[in-house]
Amino acid sequence: MSPVVEQFFAGMVARGDAPALGEGARQLSYRQLLEQVGARADLLLRHGARRVSLALDNGIDWVLWDLACLQANLPCVPLPGFFSGDQQRHVLDSSGVDTLISSDPAAFAGLGFVPTDAGIARRSLAQVAELPVGTLKITYTSGTTGQPKGVCLDADVQLRVAHSLWQASLSCQVERHLCVLPLATLLENIAGIYAPLLAGARIELLPLAQVGLKGASQFDLPSFLQALNKIQPHSLILLPQLLLALVTAAERGLPIPSSLRFIAVGGGRVAQPLLERAGALGLPVFEGYGLSECASVVCLNRPEARRPGTVGEPLAHVEVRLADDGEVLVRGAQMLGYLGEPCAQNEWLATGDLGHFEDSFLVLHGRKKNQFITAYGRNVNPEWVEAELVQQLPIAQAWLHGEALPANVAVLTLRFPATPDADVQAAVDAVNASLPDYARVHHWIRAEQPFTADNGMATSNGRLRRVALFAHYQTAIETLMATHSL
Repeated sequence: MSPVVEQFFAGMVARGDAPALGEGARQLSYRQLLEQVGARADLLLRHGARRVSLALDNGIDWVLWDLACLQANLPCVPLPGFFSGDQQRHVLDSSGVDTLISSDPAAFAGLGFVPTDAGIARRSLAQVAELPVGTLKITYTSGTTGQPKGVCLDADVQLRVAHSLWQASLSCQVERHLCVLPLATLLENIAGIYAPLLAGARIELLPLAQVGLKGASQFDLPSFLQALNKIQPHSLILLPQLLLALVTAAERGLPIPSSLRFIAVGGGRVAQPLLERAGALGLPVFEGYGLSECASVVCLNRPEARRPGTVGEPLAHVEVRLADDGEVLVRGAQMLGYLGEPCAQNEWLATGDLGHFEDSFLVLHGRKKNQFITAYGRNVNPEWVEAELVQQLPIAQAWLHGEALPANVAVLTLRFPATPDADVQAAVDAVNASLPDYARVHHWIRAEQPFTADNGMATSNGRLRRVALFAHYQTAIETLMATHSL
């Protein structure tokens, strides 16, 4: 156990009988948490576990097993419930997991896992992939092409990020955090578990369905609001679409808890109008930026240093600079490497994101690989335009294409299929009014169906699969361009 990990657990010892974890009627103090973590760590070691995967819904047990792996110095592989069966098989096999913690171990019997009396499932593996030295977490990113990719992280880098997040939110006096995102996502794992534990806060956990998340892309607003009003949390971590739901609910007069002190938003571009709407409601929203390869959060707005329209200043543990082409480079919190690939050697990690600085605040433009060049030679980052489009009431999803074209074409999924063309055009016009001419949406097409993981048009966490979208809509776009002129 490294000194950083030892200090992490020592801090919890000092909290004694203060409340640590809550899940409905089940409540654990810091002392009880440590007792149960120790017992689970001993159990894993007695059974010869080498690599452990967590296939659990959000709840106290997820946290206890995750901390047990950390204490036992065993690599932990969170298994996202929103991954497909094929993706889950890939995660378990590629990472060499031999021990599975699941509420339904029978579902994994086909992969060789056999339940034990100790409540864990085990399997024997003849060969396993070699891990970079020090790997204690393998988090899988659901890429826009191919199978999810394993990112190997050590314990110290995870806790350094958590410490920076704790310090960044100190002035908000967060004493009660509600986990809304799946714990299998690195952002909630580090910012929603490790950071509050460092702060001595109380973490409230509910099954994902009770906070409104169902499957990979379904959201139930009444359940979400019911959980918020029951728990009265001080802090939340939200994706942009969840923030949009919260803001819209508040604007419609639905009850929103006054307890909220810090709402961190990440995982995608947040449109400036949405941040302005949140500000008008008095919601304490702080946009940030991070990536799994940097153990989640890199930059964050905070009460003492806040600039809307940016993702904030770099956190204390990292340095951020820009390459000549505007690509964001990060040093100070880096993965050990991708699973199955050579260990990371570069001092600076190239993120693949483009941006610029306004004073010390980072402004993101979009993914370098997603940028397209129009027929007039102008570079356009589609995420910027897409984020603006989905703020309009009729539009649920948007994909913008303009590579080598004299006009940009958007394929739009509508919230209500019967929406008249005139209403959709009015929404597009409203967005275009704030865009430079080269980035405007000149034509649009109704999507045949929503962009989902099931039809291959999006990843399991909602990112667009642009290659698949182009293959599917190429003919429609070419037909449109052949019959229209600017």
